[in-house]
Amino acid sequence: MSSVQEPHLHLEVGHILFLDIVGYSKLLSDEQKELVQELNQIVRETEQFRAAEAERKLTRLPTGDGMVLVFTNNPEAPVECALEISKALQSHPKLKVRMGIHSGPVNPVADVNDQSNLLGAGINVAQRVMYCGDAGHILLSKHFAEDLEQYAHWRSHLHDIGEVTDKHGLKVPLVNLYTDQVGNSAVPAKLRRARAAFRLKSTSVTALLLIAVLGVAFWLLRRPQATLMNAAAAVPYKSIAVLPFENLSADPENAFFTDGMQDEILNNLAKIADLKGHQPDISDAI
Repeated sequence: MSSVQEPHLHLEVGHILFLDIVGYSKLLSDEQKELVQELNQIVRETEQFRAAEAERKLTRLPTGDGMVLVFTNNPEAPVECALEISKALQSHPKLKVRMGIHSGPVNPVADVNDQSNLLGAGINVAQRVMYCGDAGHILLSKHFAEDLEQYAHWRSHLHDIGEVTDKHGLKVPLVNLYTDQVGNSAVPAKLRRARAAFRLKSTSVTALLLIAVLGVAFWLLRRPQATLMNAAAAVPYKSIAVLPFENLSADPENAFFTDGMQDEILNNLAKIADLKGHQPDISDAI
């Protein structure tokens, strides 16, 4: 066996705020530069940013059209920071920003410039959550929201809005955070499109089933009456049809009892002179 051991991953839990500028790629280069500078200034002036940086509990990563802020001091820090940013953005109408928040594992690494960087599933999920939003949204992963619900003053601001399937086929359960002053209370466009597609699919399936039922009904009505009369004539004179019994018990093991009841009744009827117990073949009538 090889004595070489795999390097140990120094994972830790980070409370992650991922944000970007909506419509960034459609802007001119000078507009992009101006808005990024405005966003950087707004973020740096938030109380949560300054406090976490002073404690050395903050890692900030630029993403070109936004940034990732990873707090390790307080699970409420990314939410408080997001609310501060959202409030400040009200004075910058040209700056359209969406935000996603999640808590999860992060792995400190060094980038190509030997600068501190972070990777990990926590950052990936926060990015997926953010991508589901529109301008003004502060979206939380369901996992993060469940932790936040433990604080009473947050509960009234948390709104479960369902889940979205991302481009990788992964389902992302979402919670929308907003107050009377900040955030975006509208259902994200991606979620609206997903619901519309589901309703269209459900309507199509229902329509196909209805067409099938109507087709069978029409076929039965069009069948010659002689066929039905022949099926009726096949039933013995002075006979009693005994239909199968259905097990209405919650215990599926009782099904044998209902089968036995039908057999027992048929056997008893067979002992009566001039009377025949008949177990009908339903297919004879159609």
